[in-house]
Amino acid sequence: MSRNFELLQSEICLGNARAYPKDGVAGEAKNHAQTAAVGLTAAESAAREESLKLVQRLFLTPGQATPKCVLFAGIDVEAGCSSLCAVVSRLLAESVPGSVCLLEGNFRNPTLPKLMGVDNHHGLADALRQEGSIRSFAKRIGTNDLWLLSSGSLVKDSVDLLNSARLKERIGELRSSFEYLVIDAPPLGAYADGLVLSRLADGVVLVLEANETRREAALRITDSLRKSNVPVLGAVLNNRTFPIPAALYKRL
Repeated sequence: MSRNFELLQSEICLGNARAYPKDGVAGEAKNHAQTAAVGLTAAESAAREESLKLVQRLFLTPGQATPKCVLFAGIDVEAGCSSLCAVVSRLLAESVPGSVCLLEGNFRNPTLPKLMGVDNHHGLADALRQEGSIRSFAKRIGTNDLWLLSSGSLVKDSVDLLNSARLKERIGELRSSFEYLVIDAPPLGAYADGLVLSRLADGVVLVLEANETRREAALRITDSLRKSNVPVLGAVLNNRTFPIPAALYKRL
């Protein structure tokens, strides 16, 4: 089997090439989920369709207990995880009557404020140091009941706060205040932060970079999560390219 892989039965492929931009590329994903199908490129239309499938499988499958708090994490740096979280949270907010909070748990490379078009002066780091309702640290995005709790004002000890008892308290408040919680975590292959956050979620979706993520690394991290009793809900293969038109794959 190729080292660049086909990992889990629940894997969802997002392609064609550049279906989601690398983290930090502004503008491309910002209004992606709110754009009508008419006028989209073939790659954008395919990515939106696959993103909707992902939202439905994770949160909206009837007849089964569905997770309310899902953490998304890449294996490698720059796997497009933040951009994917931005799109998923927008689509989820469009699809459910309840409130949705997008939480930036990535203190290493925070990009969600830029992607969502807001500032980052007030967020999770501030909520971990200060008192007050957790909603007072979040920002409403658009006209749907979508909220962003960005990383906030970061200082030298911000990463240490992710290992504090205070984090567990605040995540509990978020669960009580919002119907759905989508967490953007730093890459699991590079930092331990994501593993800490994953223990507070209902499960993890791994974000894999086509032709970059090594199968061995993904399997090692999957095994580590399961040994920590963290459910692995599936994997997203991002930026996949198709040697033949994608539509033909559906007929194979």
